[in-house]
Amino acid sequence: MPKSINKGVVAIPVVVASALMLMAPMLVSAQNAHFVRATSSLDGDDLVCSFKEAGLGDSVTVTMECSADASANYECQNRGANNKNPEAANKETVTEPVSGSDEFTSGKNGQITDSITVPAPGPGDFSCPPGQDRVLVSATYTNVVLTDTTNDIDVRLDNQQS
Repeated sequence: MPKSINKGVVAIPVVVASALMLMAPMLVSAQNAHFVRATSSLDGDDLVCSFKEAGLGDSVTVTMECSADASANYECQNRGANNKNPEAANKETVTEPVSGSDEFTSGKNGQITDSITVPAPGPGDFSCPPGQDRVLVSATYTNVVLTDTTNDIDVRLDNQQS
C-alpha cells in the first residue's frame, strides 16, 4: 500500500521560514541610528563635540569622530606682573585640520549621550626668547563635523572661536 505524505507538515516550516525572511528587513530597519542632538562648544581653547545618538540597539559599540579646521594663535608674553605682549613680531598662527575619536557603547535604551574633546593645534616649532612664555591666545574652529563612522552618518555643527 502506498504511503501518503502529509503535505501540511512540510508546508508549515516553509511558511514560517518565508515569513521570517520577509520580516528580517523590518527587524534590521528597527535599529535606525540618528543624532537626536549634537552641539559644539569650547572648553578653554579646546573644541568639544557633545551628542545624543539613538536608534542603535542595546549594547552596540560605535566609533564617533569630531573633526574641524582649526586656527590657533600663539604669542610670547613677558613674565612680568602684567603679562604683556611685546611689540616684536614673535607671534605665530597655526592652521591645520584637527580631530578626535573614541568608541562608545549604547545602553539598554539604544542611546549614547557623551562628548569628544579635541585639543587646539600645537605651536609647532614656535618658541619664545628667554624671559618670555609661549601662550595660546585664541583658537578658531570651522567646518566642525561629528561623524558616527560605524553607521556612516554625520552632522555639521556650529563654528567656535575662543
